[in-house]
Amino acid sequence: MANIDLSKVGKNLLKSSDSGESVELQSLWQEKPLVLFFLRRFGCQVCRWMASEVSKLEPDLRAGGVALVGIGPEETGLEAFRDGGFFKGPLYVDEKKKSYKDLGFKRYSAVSVLPAALGKKVRDVAAKASAQGIQGNFTGDLLQSGGILIVAKGGEKVLLHFIQDSPGDYLPLEDIATAVGVSGNTQAGQMPVCNDDVCTL
Repeated sequence: MANIDLSKVGKNLLKSSDSGESVELQSLWQEKPLVLFFLRRFGCQVCRWMASEVSKLEPDLRAGGVALVGIGPEETGLEAFRDGGFFKGPLYVDEKKKSYKDLGFKRYSAVSVLPAALGKKVRDVAAKASAQGIQGNFTGDLLQSGGILIVAKGGEKVLLHFIQDSPGDYLPLEDIATAVGVSGNTQAGQMPVCNDDVCTL
């Protein structure tokens, strides 16, 4: 886990998707532990599936006094994402992508994004998303990666810091539940098995 200066990252401004107001990131973890889910894009099919997966933990997190918050790098696709009900928590936008940069969520180049987006991990998750009726689009910033940051109440310490290496990388639900000390009674979605020709559940 990278060494993260929460006092520095915490000063980054986010825009609330509900009120439009700007808030400091650290205000979100002052009252309770916080799971921050950083999406690559709101329109990304794989991101939408990941959001729906992590949202399965929301009742257990809430019961354990833990907040779940989603953050996107831009407003493009936000309305359709919210209307689709993919995420069960408040949504914010990091318009300057400062938190993404400070947390080491890399940006792909125009050359490196294509092989990453066509890799087996992405195909596997995209097949699962399609099987669940989750669609996506190619609007917005295609080059940003994401991850998860879990912070103790009051910003006391980082409990978990996960950085996507590939657009198809995601954190198992059990790891999130363990990091915040809640029992994960949720069943993760079954991942399909894919070869070059076909995906099966």
